[in-house]
Amino acid sequence: MKTLTKTFRMISGAAAPIALGAAALGVCATLSPAPVLAAPASSDAAKLDQAVKALRAITTLKADFIQRDRNGGQVKGTLTLKRPGRIRFEYEKSVPMLIVGDGKALTMIDYEVNQVQRWPIKNSPLGALLDPSRDVARYGTVRDTGNPDVISVEVRDSEHPEYGIITLIFTRKASAPGGLELAYWVALDAQNTRTTIQLSNQRYGVTVGEDAFRWKDPRPRRRPH
Repeated sequence: MKTLTKTFRMISGAAAPIALGAAALGVCATLSPAPVLAAPASSDAAKLDQAVKALRAITTLKADFIQRDRNGGQVKGTLTLKRPGRIRFEYEKSVPMLIVGDGKALTMIDYEVNQVQRWPIKNSPLGALLDPSRDVARYGTVRDTGNPDVISVEVRDSEHPEYGIITLIFTRKASAPGGLELAYWVALDAQNTRTTIQLSNQRYGVTVGEDAFRWKDPRPRRRPH
């Protein structure tokens, strides 16, 4: 239970110590060659506009993901996203857990011990992706990557530091919605703990039924007295 709960906290942005793994750092190194001078503010505004349009252009998304911890451990799975606000993290068979977001909360279903936990999306860095009221255009800041084909957008609400920070990394890809593909994100919570989710094999515009965001409650039913 301890390991699975930690996994939930890593996803949601709740307090759990985690940092970028070596492979994630490798992604950063690959995508970010030698530093260059910061781009003018007008260029940053254009990049932010491109990133926001790319996010809004996603109707549905399926992708494989790798979630890594600071010790180099990793968990794999499949991500399903449907806008607005719905997401599903389905883990490999060795991890008897499911995480589903309905736009308001993330729900973790732990089938190993038949427990269910919920975490408000608005209090999580993932709110930038899932909370329809969180405006990336308003709260996003472009960070220099040194690579014109990579856009990094840091999203934070200065009036609500408890919501944490999420940095979205996009790479240019003509076939992706808006010409940008969400490659991975890094979430930093209010306790300064960090997690990364790296995506691969992204498929856009796929059919995703509402059943994908439903789950079977493993808790035993209470019999009426």
